Amino acid sequence: MTSSVRFAVRVKPNAKRTHVGGARGDALIVAVAAPAVDGKANEAVIRALAGAFDVRRQHVHIVTGQRGRDKVVELDPAPPDAENRLAELLRD
Repeated sequence: MTSSVRFAVRVKPNAKRTHVGGARGDALIVAVAAPAVDGKANEAVIRALAGAFDVRRQHVHIVTGQRGRDKVVELDPAPPDAENRLAELLRD
């Protein structure tokens, strides 16, 4: 049985560098250098989260918030340590 993990994300487009870590409320902060134009920031968020969780890009899905800074993201299938990794990233 494959399991998935969903969590809230707050995106900061046009950042100086891409970085995953920190919290805004209960949402994971994802800063991306890409602008919020033509889906570039969403693609950058997917790439950044795939790298942070060591999964393939195809396993990262934006469930809600395609056009906003606040999103819900799903890792499906999620790696076995996804919950622990998320907790670490939220503390960064």
